[in-house]
Amino acid sequence: MKQQLMAAGFVLFSFMLPLKASAGTFGIDSIYVFGDSLSDTGNVFAASGQTIPPPPYSQGRFSNGPIWIEELAQKLELDSSPTPYINVVNGATPKNGINFAFGGATTTSINTVSPLLPGLQQQIGAFAQPLIQTNQKADSNGLYVLWAGANDYLPTDANPNYFQPFTDTTQTINNLKTAVASLASVGAKNILLVNLPDLGLTPRAQNFDPTLPVPNGTSQILSDLTEQHNEDLSKVIEDLDNVLAPDVKLISFDVNSVLEDVIDRPSKYGFKEVTKPCLFDQSIPSCAIDQSKQDEYLFWDGIHPTTTAHKIIGDRAFQTIAKSAQPVPEPSTALGTLGIGTLGAIAFMKYKRKKSLLTATSQVPNVQSTLTKKVKVGC
Repeated sequence: MKQQLMAAGFVLFSFMLPLKASAGTFGIDSIYVFGDSLSDTGNVFAASGQTIPPPPYSQGRFSNGPIWIEELAQKLELDSSPTPYINVVNGATPKNGINFAFGGATTTSINTVSPLLPGLQQQIGAFAQPLIQTNQKADSNGLYVLWAGANDYLPTDANPNYFQPFTDTTQTINNLKTAVASLASVGAKNILLVNLPDLGLTPRAQNFDPTLPVPNGTSQILSDLTEQHNEDLSKVIEDLDNVLAPDVKLISFDVNSVLEDVIDRPSKYGFKEVTKPCLFDQSIPSCAIDQSKQDEYLFWDGIHPTTTAHKIIGDRAFQTIAKSAQPVPEPSTALGTLGIGTLGAIAFMKYKRKKSLLTATSQVPNVQSTLTKKVKVGC
């Protein structure tokens, strides 16, 4: 069935409609997102016939409201967040880019929610391959967001014969390195790479998630993996900076430090609970329906932040981009100051409509119907 999904939707349309795009802050006119449930604004929801995630999750987000990429789009002065990929396959016109992120995606081709859904590798391929086949280039003024890896390590209820969480960071880091190189090879110029928050501090890792109990010691194992992952990712960014074209800007967003500060100083951010998840906190049974209570929690469920936390993440991502966009001073006046340069001028690539989209779109409803029947609700 995964091959059917690939045929139906993950051989990306080889065009972009020639819409006029207004550049937002720093000249960014679109966002292309690759990753998992932390960035999914409705792909799994649409593919599952609007059943995953179920209420009280909010409108297809794996949270209780808007997520960080929506906050980032707003701060970049785009009039909406990028269109979910499944919506584009079903005929929607892409606006302000495309969100390819699917809940459950690992950095491999495996998705822990369902084998019908894509991993990171298919997401990157869905974007890059049609550009290669049609000899086109990616939008040079787009922002390309890559945040993946958590599902490679987190405990899951997926069949162990299908996927077992990694106990080493090597494959994950190599997959991310390949993804960045693939994006750069088709013309992506501004790539935002996000590291991992401390997975050992999630409610699931600390056995505050009754939907998936974990063995003792899981928290420390995940914290160690997170630390190694983030160290390795920093080295990869340094290495890629030395080999990619000079006009490719790799922007490193340290979300781990952001959330560590939230956990260390919760009152600074308005949180009262940074350990237990809102959905499963038996001491506050109304949390699932009480917005005022939800705003006091860092975690919505066992692994996903609340919309309040997502807003913080989106704001810090914007600050990171702003810092990277500062012009490089003349060496004589500011030696040693790091800068990545102002992002490019307004541009929006025009792509040619191909019959392949029409063929793919006609097949998608069958895939969605099958997914709705077979996929177990989960993260």
